[in-house]
Amino acid sequence: MTARVLIVDDIPTNVRLLEARLSAEYFETLSASSGPEALAICAATEIDIILLDVMMPGMDGFEVCRRLKADARFHHIPVLMITALDQISDRVRGLEAGADDFLSKPVDDVQLIARVRSLARLKALTDELRARALTGQEIAMDDLVPFGERASGGDGTILLVEPEPVHAERIRSALEPVHRVTVLSTPQDIVQALSETRYELVLVSMALGNFDPLRVCSQIRTFDQSRTLPIILIAQQSDRARVVRGLDIGVNDFITRPVERNELAARVRTQLRRHRYACQLRDSVTQTMALAVTDELTGLYNRRYFDRHLNIMLAKAREQRRHMAVMLIDMDFFKAINDSYGHDCGDAVLKEFAQRLRRNIRGIDLACRFGGEEFGVLMPNTDSRQAEAIAERIRIAIAERGFDVSASARPIPVTVSVGMALNECVSDTADLILKRADIALYRAKREGRNRVVFDAA
Repeated sequence: MTARVLIVDDIPTNVRLLEARLSAEYFETLSASSGPEALAICAATEIDIILLDVMMPGMDGFEVCRRLKADARFHHIPVLMITALDQISDRVRGLEAGADDFLSKPVDDVQLIARVRSLARLKALTDELRARALTGQEIAMDDLVPFGERASGGDGTILLVEPEPVHAERIRSALEPVHRVTVLSTPQDIVQALSETRYELVLVSMALGNFDPLRVCSQIRTFDQSRTLPIILIAQQSDRARVVRGLDIGVNDFITRPVERNELAARVRTQLRRHRYACQLRDSVTQTMALAVTDELTGLYNRRYFDRHLNIMLAKAREQRRHMAVMLIDMDFFKAINDSYGHDCGDAVLKEFAQRLRRNIRGIDLACRFGGEEFGVLMPNTDSRQAEAIAERIRIAIAERGFDVSASARPIPVTVSVGMALNECVSDTADLILKRADIALYRAKREGRNRVVFDAA
């Protein structure tokens, strides 16, 4: 996933070095040599991530970060502070100023790129939630949760996965009484623990004996109730390679042993604030949609919402020079299902289809029901390779198992035809992209159905 990164440093050599590292990984970079210049760029340009030096003349990085996080226009932008300061108190000060992460110079290339990729995923998801909330506001005209209102970082419900009692007690005592901490000493029970209690944060020790801590993290990510929960790894210095791998697969943060109490408290506060803000956005989306923009049968967004949101996201993709994919899905021979099994069974198939569709797209993707048996998926920041992989995953998820919707009938076999298109030209409009996807969909049907076809401009 690419992103637009603002590098803020008063030393040109440092800027050029970071630009070279990030450009090699296909990130777009901008630079500022002072705090006021950085604030001006953020006001004029869409920024995804800020790499912020601390030691700058005039306005230092801590003050820049405080001003960014206090401004409703910018406080959702992740800030990664980079500095030669190596005292724990400096890291804590940065985190308390609102920084999302803190790296010390000289910066390790692998760790830097892993951090930036992790924050890019976070920013993409937050942007999509904000855009959906604004689209819902335009349609339903309800009040949104104020975006400038920062969520608190206290009184969290935290699950600590730590088999060693001494370490577990040390972490628990550092976080209580500000937070409520439950200790899980048996990692294999993680799914049960998450199903029984609504946690807001999970701390996972890297020292789990015969259990792979990254496997535990992947279980957290695949369980519906905890898919968006922030995860912090507790690692040894020797765990560096696995920590980087963890950041790549969706871990939010890490802290190294020996764990310093103030740094742990600051990192936990940061993750809780970020998680609660995302939850506020999700709640806002839910509250403002109502029946005006959702399909009553499947619970997906309707065509009205899709069309409005497509125009918003196309403008954003054009401004940021990023790809965006549109997928049209049509259930093959659906009329025969209604004729053979009745409309009640047909409705049950549509509901189950919507559930499978949701499970096989990403968090940033938007699914809707166009009407009848036709569905659409909007995929921001997605190239043709990624889009086709997602479409193929959906096709397989529908075809590989019949739809068991009636106690008196065998599972109903269902397949889908899929047409896809990208925003490929500056002159592309939403109607043109949809038309190309529709042409691809009809090609898929003519060529035998149960297939994915991509249509180029």
